[in-house]
Amino acid sequence: MRDQTKMQVSVENGAGLERRVTVALEPEKVESAVEDRLRNLSHSARLPGFRPGKIPLKILRLRYGEPIRSEVLGEMMQSSFAEALIQEGLNPVGKPSFALDMNPVAGHYAYTATFEVLPEFELGPLAGNSVKRPVVEVGDEDLEALIQRLREQRKTFLDVDRPAQMGDRLKISFSGTLAGETEPFPGGTAKDLFLMLGGGQMIPGFEAGLVGVTVGEERVLELSFPDTYHAEHLKGKPASFTVVVHAVAEPQLPVVDEEFAKAFGIEDGDLARFREDVRANMSRELKQRVEAKVKSQVMDLLLETNPIEIPKSLIADEIQSLKEQMRNNMRGAPKVELPDGLFADNARRRVALGLVLAKVVKTNDLKADPERVREAVNDLASTYEDPQEVVDYYYGNKEHLASIEALALESQVVDWVLSQVLVEDEPQSFQQLMGAGTSA
Repeated sequence: MRDQTKMQVSVENGAGLERRVTVALEPEKVESAVEDRLRNLSHSARLPGFRPGKIPLKILRLRYGEPIRSEVLGEMMQSSFAEALIQEGLNPVGKPSFALDMNPVAGHYAYTATFEVLPEFELGPLAGNSVKRPVVEVGDEDLEALIQRLREQRKTFLDVDRPAQMGDRLKISFSGTLAGETEPFPGGTAKDLFLMLGGGQMIPGFEAGLVGVTVGEERVLELSFPDTYHAEHLKGKPASFTVVVHAVAEPQLPVVDEEFAKAFGIEDGDLARFREDVRANMSRELKQRVEAKVKSQVMDLLLETNPIEIPKSLIADEIQSLKEQMRNNMRGAPKVELPDGLFADNARRRVALGLVLAKVVKTNDLKADPERVREAVNDLASTYEDPQEVVDYYYGNKEHLASIEALALESQVVDWVLSQVLVEDEPQSFQQLMGAGTSA
C-alpha cells in the first residue's frame, strides 16, 4: 500500500548538477482553500448592486476566483517545496525557477522546480603527494638590508651644482613632437616636473639621455615610443623631446640615530630596541609568508585530488561578489563595468575550494580551535598601538570573531593535509622568499 503521508514527487536529472522536481498538489486541498477564502471574502467584499455580506459565492468566484487560486497555489508551492526537498533528500543551491502546471477543470495542480544541487563526492587520497615547506631565518644582513631600504624610503634631496647622475632628482620642463610634426603631441609637454633618473618614469632612453646635464642646460632627446606603449597613437612612433633642466638634486639618506628610531614608534629613540622591533616585524612577515606558501600548495593539492563538478549558480554568484569587491576597491575611479569572463577562473577556483574545504571539515569533524583563534587575534592585535583594544573588539562581537575562526579552521585543514602527505623542508634565503618588497 502506498504511503499516504508522502507527497507525490518525481525527480529528474538534468545536465550536470541540475535537478527538476515535479510536485503534485492535492486538488481537494487547493479547491477547499480557495472556497474558504471566498467565503471569508464574502463578509467584506463590496460590489455595486449587492448589499454587504450578501454577494453570492458564484459571483465572487467569477470575480475573484482566479487571483485567489493563484495566491493559494503560491503559498502551497512554497510550503510543499521545502517538504519535497526533505522527502527526496535534496540540497539545492542558488535560486530555483518554478513552472506551474494546472488544469482546474480536470482538477490537476502541479509545479516543476528547476535548480542545481551540491556535488556529492568522497575526498580523494592524498598519500604519495608532497608539499615543500620553506625553511628561512632572519639574518643580521637581512635586518641591515631592510633598514637600508627604510632609509631609502625617507631620503631627502639637496640641490647640487654638478652634472646629473643616476639616482639624482631633476626638475625639468619638456616639449615633445612626433617626427615630421611641428606642434607638440597631446600630453607631450610638462612644466616643472620632478624626475628621478633611473626611476623608470619615462619611456626608454629619456632618463639615460639626461645623465650629465647641468642646471640651465637645454638638451634634445631623439627617442621612439615602445611598440607596447599604452597610447595607441604613439606606439612605435619616433619623437623629439626638448628638455630644459631647472635643478639637479642628489639624494640624502637619513642617519640611523635616535630621531630615525623615533620615526618608527620607538619613543625613547633606543636603537637596540628599534632593531629588535624591526626584526620582530620581519619574523612575523616571514612566518606569514611561509604559511601562505604552504597553504597555496595545500589548496592546489586539494583541488588536484578532488576534481569536482561545480554548480553554475554558485560560480555566477561568486563572480558578482568579486566584481563588487573590485568596485569597492576602486571607489573614486571612473565606473567601468568589467565583463564576467575576467572573474570566471578565480570564481570557479574559490567555489571549488569552498566545497572541498567544507568536505574536509565535515569528514574530520573539525571545529575552530579556541587556542588557535586566540593566537590569531593576538598576532593581529600586536601590530596596533593598543593591542587589548583590538582583542576586545573581536571577542566582543561574535560576527567579528567568526572571520578569525574561519581562518583558524582553514589553517587546521592545512595541518590535516600536511599530516597526510610528505612535507619536504626547503632551505631558502630571506630575500628569496620575501623578495625586495619587505617592509617593517
